[in-house]
Amino acid sequence: MSDQKFTVSAIQMASGPNVGANLLKAEKLIEMAVDDGSQLIVLPENFACMGMTPTDHVAIKEVEGDGPIQTFLAKQAEKHNIWLVGGTVPLSIDNPDKYRSSALVFNDRGEMVHRYDKTHLFDVKVVGSDEEYIESATIEAGNQMGVVDTPFGKLGVAICYDLRFPEIFRMLLEQGMEILALPSAFTAITGKAHWEILVRARAIENLSYVIAADQGGFHINGRETYGHSLIVDPWGNALNELSSGAGAVTVDINRESLERVREQFPAISHRRIHCRCDD
Repeated sequence: MSDQKFTVSAIQMASGPNVGANLLKAEKLIEMAVDDGSQLIVLPENFACMGMTPTDHVAIKEVEGDGPIQTFLAKQAEKHNIWLVGGTVPLSIDNPDKYRSSALVFNDRGEMVHRYDKTHLFDVKVVGSDEEYIESATIEAGNQMGVVDTPFGKLGVAICYDLRFPEIFRMLLEQGMEILALPSAFTAITGKAHWEILVRARAIENLSYVIAADQGGFHINGRETYGHSLIVDPWGNALNELSSGAGAVTVDINRESLERVREQFPAISHRRIHCRCDD
């Protein structure tokens, strides 16, 4: 790694059910981050639609490589000459009643260069509330993960509930991950209890930067998400955070700093148990 700084942003939104309105808001927030010098931007989970019901996402699913949400992401990346992680986009599968919740990475030419499908589905009753979620009713789980080479380092991607399963991040580390993009829509209750500690733990365990972009606020469908989007360095320090409301969390990241931490504190090389991925 060279001695190089680059600027990254986590976008926080409180998306509603109207795709057009959400894309307009995302565009403004991307422009805000670009104005602050950001070269790599991560949008939150469900940035384009937080539906009134789970089936609303089925209704707007797109074929990979075609559709208004993907077109928007490609145009934003090319227009601003940035790398853009497109939160999640509902992509079509053979089952007409389900979709894959996919985080798509676009390079600065507007080309989609990486796709990650959410692996762990949020089928839970939230402790201390009457909230219940059954993502598997409309989402098909993914089963593959990987990193993508970027000008900023090797980028891994995970989505929201994945955060609770450390083995996925060990798999990404095995493939060279240096930066993690984490689009999310954590509930207010689970976020208050676990969000920051889990984000910081994933950074510390893997000696990697984490760009955690969360939904944050009250949604038209009655849901409340936690917010507190943050960017964490490989030592577990929160470099910047946005507690609530829409906005962009932007920081400069030093690639030499990541290399120095890994050299001086070589916990990665001390591992005696290694993960492997079974399809």
